[in-house]
Amino acid sequence: MPEPSTRDRILDATAELYRRQGMPATGLKQISQAAQAPFGSIYHHFPGGKEAITVEVIRREGIRYGEFVGAQLADIHPLTGIPHLFENAGRNLQAQDYSEACSIETIALEVASTNEKLRVEAAEVFDSWLSGLATWFAPLGLTDAECRRLATITLTALEGAFVLCRTLRSVEPMVCAGHGVQAAVQAAVGAV
Repeated sequence: MPEPSTRDRILDATAELYRRQGMPATGLKQISQAAQAPFGSIYHHFPGGKEAITVEVIRREGIRYGEFVGAQLADIHPLTGIPHLFENAGRNLQAQDYSEACSIETIALEVASTNEKLRVEAAEVFDSWLSGLATWFAPLGLTDAECRRLATITLTALEGAFVLCRTLRSVEPMVCAGHGVQAAVQAAVGAV
């Protein structure tokens, strides 16, 4: 397998740093060191500096997380398997000592009121995830609006549980969120 390009190393290092410590706490020199790339290569590959890197990180991480969760959803039935999905997310977070969660969430929380360009990028990722989740719920025979509502409940519960798990250093919020989402799905199907 070929070595990752300097550009890819910069993006990978930035994404990891953002997951661990957030965007404001991550400096370009730190990115350069973590990527094992000369400092000048950052501006060579990303003439817009940190904002340009962040746009690319949001896009790449959005695809990466979307594919990761999509692969897990393929093996889970939405009427019964949601707690398992959330428990897996909790175990993964715990295995990383609660240091790495969703970088998109972290960035969105930091920039939603201060950087419109990055807010829009994060919103596009979240919207693509919501669309994917709504499609996953579609075989339950619900309306498009109900599938979108359940997708929103699911993503909101997952992202909120990440925040609580990291803060409390416990998987309990993730487990509770999974059961809560499952109950909402079963109630929606029961109402049809």
